[in-house]
Amino acid sequence: MKSNLQYWLVEHPSILHFSWTEGQTPASTPLFLILALLSYLSLTLLLTRLPLSPLNPALLKPISALHNLTLLLLSLIMAVACTLSILSSPSSTLCFSPHTNPTGPLFFWAYVFYLSKILELLDTLFIILSGSLRRLSFLHVYHHATVLVMCYLWLHTRQSLFPVALVTNASVHVLMYAYYMLCAVGIRPRWKRAVTDCQIVQFVFSFAVSGRMLYLHFSGSGCSGIWGWCFNAVFNASLLALFLDFHGKSYAGPKDKRS
Repeated sequence: MKSNLQYWLVEHPSILHFSWTEGQTPASTPLFLILALLSYLSLTLLLTRLPLSPLNPALLKPISALHNLTLLLLSLIMAVACTLSILSSPSSTLCFSPHTNPTGPLFFWAYVFYLSKILELLDTLFIILSGSLRRLSFLHVYHHATVLVMCYLWLHTRQSLFPVALVTNASVHVLMYAYYMLCAVGIRPRWKRAVTDCQIVQFVFSFAVSGRMLYLHFSGSGCSGIWGWCFNAVFNASLLALFLDFHGKSYAGPKDKRS
């Protein structure tokens, strides 16, 4: 089984010889990124201002469940595939050489991860169509919009450390989309807090690993994509602050303390 996974997720010719080339790889241009972000933000603003009636739950919930199942399976595949790619990589994934080319399995899965973030934008549409606008927080929209920029920069700058971030983020999303999928089919799991806790741990872990990357960067010939990492670090810091605030407001009540 491991050899089959190794072939289909790492050594398949389409993956092994993948190359990110701006202007040639689909969705690789800055213009595409800008248009995608503007479309997402403008449509979100427009749809929240229109007097839309909530979509019939009998229709919306199966579609939402399928969407969440798709992202759950995709996240699981990306987490496993990138882990195998890291183990197969001859160079350090914490610090790419400044002359690294965006080719091979690691960059293939970074590209798939980038495209998956476009698919995740549908989360916002399902919230709007359900009529639950109170769930459409600043954190939700900010996270979905900015993570797309972050993933683009992983590829654009050939950013060191992204494989570790991809594995941890995809792993957390397996748990998160499993929760959302169960909710969509009428099952309310009792581990919602665990999803938020894992997201917070993910951000803390990213800063801990970044310390090692920075040491390698300043003690050697440098690591590729350091400016992309700077954006990533600021973004993660802002998300950590927002998630801590969300965690405090959502789980600090007396009822939670008794559970």
